[in-house]
Amino acid sequence: MEQLLRLIEADCTLNNKQLAAMIGTSEEKVEAELKRLEEEGVIMGYKAVVNWDKTNREGVTALIEVKVEPQLGDGFDRVAERIFQYEEVESCYLMSGDFDMTVILSGRTLQEVASFVSQKLSTVEAVKSTATHFILKKYKENHLIMNPMREKEEGFCFV
Repeated sequence: MEQLLRLIEADCTLNNKQLAAMIGTSEEKVEAELKRLEEEGVIMGYKAVVNWDKTNREGVTALIEVKVEPQLGDGFDRVAERIFQYEEVESCYLMSGDFDMTVILSGRTLQEVASFVSQKLSTVEAVKSTATHFILKKYKENHLIMNPMREKEEGFCFV
């Protein structure tokens, strides 16, 4: 199962015949296993990784540190659920360290992200403070190098 999951995580365009050949089993077994994993919620969806920097689409991505007052009986879960319901939120994580949650979101402009933080996120009752960091350049995402470096030029020695 783990080998199958790793293969589809790396390339969800592989078909059952290819997957079966790669793990040494039958297409029928792969199909049945994928169906079972989908039904159990282990596989939640299939997604392409897009390098938006290579398109004409303008946008910004922000990582927001959020300090939260835990809720009696629910801890951080109820606050997280309130936050991740917003369409702008791509990811929401409970963290250890100096802040409680990381929220990752995308917007068309810096102003759009700032507006989300000031008008939506900071107004959530249990949110005590936020710190917004804008992602300037993506080097690697989901195990993929976004813009591979050029080959080293011969004749140059960097020390």
